[in-house]
Amino acid sequence: MPTIPVDKEDLYKLLGRSYTTEEFDELCFDFGLELDEDTTDDCQGDERPQLKIEVPANRYDMLCIEGIAQALNEFLGNVEPPKYTLNPAKPVTSLTIKESTLPIRQYAASAILRNVTFDERTYDSFIAFQDKLHTNLCRNRTLVAIGTHDLDTLTPPFTYEALAPEDIKFKPLNQDKEMNGHELMEFYEKDKNLGKYLHIIRDSPVYPVMLDANRTVASMPPIINSDHSKITLNTKNVWIDVTGTDKTKTEVVIEQIVAMFSRYCKTPFEIEPLDIISEHNNESRITPNIAPRVAQAEISYINSCLGLDYSGEEISKLLKKMALEASQSKEDKDLIDVKVPITRSDVLHQCDIMEDAAIAYGYNNLTKTKPKGESLVAAPLPINKVADILRLASAQAGYLEVMPLTLCSHDENFKFLRQSDDGTKAVKLANPKTIEYQVVRTTLLPGILKTIKENRKHSLPIKVFESGDIVLKNPKLERKAFNQRNWCAIYAGKTSGFEYVQGLLGKIMQTMRTEWLENPKENKGRGYWIEEDKDNATFFPGRGAKIFFRAHEGGEDQHIGALGVLHPEVMTSFEIPYAASSVEINAEVFL
Repeated sequence: MPTIPVDKEDLYKLLGRSYTTEEFDELCFDFGLELDEDTTDDCQGDERPQLKIEVPANRYDMLCIEGIAQALNEFLGNVEPPKYTLNPAKPVTSLTIKESTLPIRQYAASAILRNVTFDERTYDSFIAFQDKLHTNLCRNRTLVAIGTHDLDTLTPPFTYEALAPEDIKFKPLNQDKEMNGHELMEFYEKDKNLGKYLHIIRDSPVYPVMLDANRTVASMPPIINSDHSKITLNTKNVWIDVTGTDKTKTEVVIEQIVAMFSRYCKTPFEIEPLDIISEHNNESRITPNIAPRVAQAEISYINSCLGLDYSGEEISKLLKKMALEASQSKEDKDLIDVKVPITRSDVLHQCDIMEDAAIAYGYNNLTKTKPKGESLVAAPLPINKVADILRLASAQAGYLEVMPLTLCSHDENFKFLRQSDDGTKAVKLANPKTIEYQVVRTTLLPGILKTIKENRKHSLPIKVFESGDIVLKNPKLERKAFNQRNWCAIYAGKTSGFEYVQGLLGKIMQTMRTEWLENPKENKGRGYWIEEDKDNATFFPGRGAKIFFRAHEGGEDQHIGALGVLHPEVMTSFEIPYAASSVEINAEVFL
């Protein structure tokens, strides 16, 4: 959780009263914060006391004193939530994103704050808030980077493009010498603050750059701004540019900055938008988007979680303390419509709304009640019972259980198995840390084959199995994906035939009281059978089969898995010098 140091006197002034350390600690606890330290007793001379407050990692609006004061004031009922406005409603300034930025940082958002009045502490808070966002949401500038400029030193409209390093020339912030892109990299290589960001673009043939209408460089994101457009205490009009590799986070960042610091404009909470024009897809959008998001929550769900019996109106009053404007839905009496302001990007699900209602009601005010339900005794899930049966049967057949990781590389999940990725099955990680953790597996084969690879010097045959989850996409679901419990086994040795895994499959089916159907078209009873699979490239041609299952008499025929002799190219890809055969089924069909 981030720890935010704030000026004690300034915060109490914003809250409208002073608190003892104990009183403020209790207020923080009630809101879900934690007072980490009060430095009053440690201050010497003119040093101003600070309060160090731990805030939730997903509350980006509370990474500055302005956000903390606003949230606490709304919680205490001291103020109404701010009403953000765009002036003019139709942008007069534009930022054009050139197609050259696609390979490096293709997203951008922007806004202008007019007639801003900064003093030394509000200016410092403005800069510190950017640093906190860079460390937190922006993932050390790899996902998003922020630039702030004195608009009066630049000439709109603006362009965002990527140029060769030698073609970028400007004076970096607080420097007197003009440098090109290569010289900048050398100059800041040993800088303890900026050196850690150079790797983000250093190896790219082009560097991103923000330019005004006169081709004056405003910044080279995500490294540094230009000294030409630096903001000072005397700056009146602030232009904010945000660039990134993630569109959603880019827009969240611009919304958080303008939400916190538009209060210092001559007309509080008034923001000037920009028209963002993307050349590569001919799209245009206005940023920031200050319209509240509309979410819904079930009244019965909130009441059941909190042990209350509140009406929609009463829950709406609670949510108002958390900056959420709510009202009972006209379509469904059990639903409330919630308007989520731009400051609350952490609200993603009705459980977040329920949590806010609990905070507003007061955790200490919740009465202790026994959970309502038929049974309070824990019991294993049915699928876990099935998995345990499969484990026992596999062990009885002489197979050893392995437990590899759920994540694997894209090649291991597709290319190494001689499969193609059509984009409809695998859940891919947006920012994998290593090449080995790119996708969530859609089959148990890669993990078992990697285990055999690492143990290939053991005595033969190697007989291993796993009963674990795979993950598959489903756009119709809320989470867009689902877990499926599979069972898979591999027999590897100097020779390996179809009969090894077919015999194991028979053992498994016998354990699950499932008969072999010799002629499934005539015999409509419960059972399983196999059919030749000519299309599965993972198996040796003519040595692969599909497994079918019928759960009950007259039931639907289900394709539940595959078995066969693995293709030699599969074994070579996983660096296994043996032959192998495999069997894999969906274990959930036995439920």
